[in-house]
Amino acid sequence: MIRFDSICKKFRGRPAVDGVSFEVGRGEIFGLLGHNGAGKSTTFGIALGHVHADSGQVHINGHDVASARASALARVGAIFETPAFYDYLSGWKNLRFFVSLSGPVPQIRMEEVIRLVGLEDRIHDPVRTYSHGMRQRLALAQALLPDPELIILDEPTEGLDPAGIHEMRSLIRDLRTRHGLTVILSSHLLHEVEQLCDRVAILHRGSIAFCGRWQDAGSGRARWILETQDSEKCPVVLAGLGIVIHGDGTLILPENFDPAEVVRTLVMAGVRVREFRKSSRTLEDFYLETTG
Repeated sequence: MIRFDSICKKFRGRPAVDGVSFEVGRGEIFGLLGHNGAGKSTTFGIALGHVHADSGQVHINGHDVASARASALARVGAIFETPAFYDYLSGWKNLRFFVSLSGPVPQIRMEEVIRLVGLEDRIHDPVRTYSHGMRQRLALAQALLPDPELIILDEPTEGLDPAGIHEMRSLIRDLRTRHGLTVILSSHLLHEVEQLCDRVAILHRGSIAFCGRWQDAGSGRARWILETQDSEKCPVVLAGLGIVIHGDGTLILPENFDPAEVVRTLVMAGVRVREFRKSSRTLEDFYLETTG
């Protein structure tokens, strides 16, 4: 659906993105991750034609954004950077104004999108009376009005409370499952990305540090968590098994090692074991490992 081919961009001689390449398949929910300044907004800006790449290409639905922007972006919606609305106008009039700048949208389509984002009861109220979550939903409605096939969401849950985050997550899932959209999003809320995205790309200092299914990356050796009352004796006993326990109580067993042997050895040595369980690696764990 969208393909980035070796895009590069420098600002004042410093690279913002450097040789970034990845693609997002049709119908996929894809996460673009990275620290502040890693190049996420520049990557989205190039995809939307707001930023001109120094080299490389972005193709959307087979069209080059740089040379055929209108065709490439004809079925693309976006929430990019901070959504801005006229506070004294109603949500409805804001949407009417913004669609007038890009092309007519039938009233029935506007009503359909407003119902989809759950604003039908407040759409005629002034935007100054909207909560932050309602403003985000209004921005999503604006992005959906052109009936896109691809939607790009830059920090769609930023500043939302837990209920608002849950609502936005449900909306994004519906866009894919019920409406067949392709979604590419950025977020610092890695737990949300973990629940939503099929694959992720991690940007680090302007370059791709990882792209794919993060669950499949790494050695595949499980991490375990050990809690014991004897923090001095325990590392010595485990060292005899060739196992290192880290300060946070985590350890990785050698290949084909029986976990029961850890508990048996510790107990035989007089170490009282409170808990020994397998730890599920989270996206946050993987992200921090990948970015150092």
